[in-house]
Amino acid sequence: MEENFFQEQGRVRLSEDERRILLILAREALIEGVKGNSLEPLDLKSLPKQLTQPGATFVTLTKNNELRGCIGSLEATRPLVEDVRLHAVAAALDDYRFPPVNELEVEHITIEISRLTLPQIVEFKDAQDLVLRIRPNVDGVILKKGIRKATFLPQVWKKVPEVEIFLEMLCRKMGSGSDCWKLPGVEVYTYQVEKFQE
Repeated sequence: MEENFFQEQGRVRLSEDERRILLILAREALIEGVKGNSLEPLDLKSLPKQLTQPGATFVTLTKNNELRGCIGSLEATRPLVEDVRLHAVAAALDDYRFPPVNELEVEHITIEISRLTLPQIVEFKDAQDLVLRIRPNVDGVILKKGIRKATFLPQVWKKVPEVEIFLEMLCRKMGSGSDCWKLPGVEVYTYQVEKFQE
């Protein structure tokens, strides 16, 4: 299913080798970032072409199967490999929900990378119609109103399988009332991910 989403947007899934390279570079970036070191520049010409194309990713860190950090971007503004490296460090050090990862934890951390398709706006008539247009376990969802914006990756459906509750939680994440998704002026976008982990 993931493959179809990327083909629709003129892209192809990453090969096993490309995924392995990204996970290795994410791990190296995590280690260096936690040590307080700057990341060394990459020789992009030495990498597979698909990794040097613009890409939007989220990097999720877990420890003992519990979330330990997750940071990413919704728009492709830099090479895919650079996006992954920066978010690996940011997930470890800059997720406001958690204290920074320390060096003793690094070996217990598992890295998951989610590569996003281009978000598509959802056209809907009312709240009931919106619920029918969102696909649990498939769609990542972005809510946007004014300058406020929040997203949940498709992986969140595992813990929150009901669309209405999913949207209510996303409203709260955005800093709004839980019924914000029912109000005029809210924009909703969906995207899909190609995800892989260590």
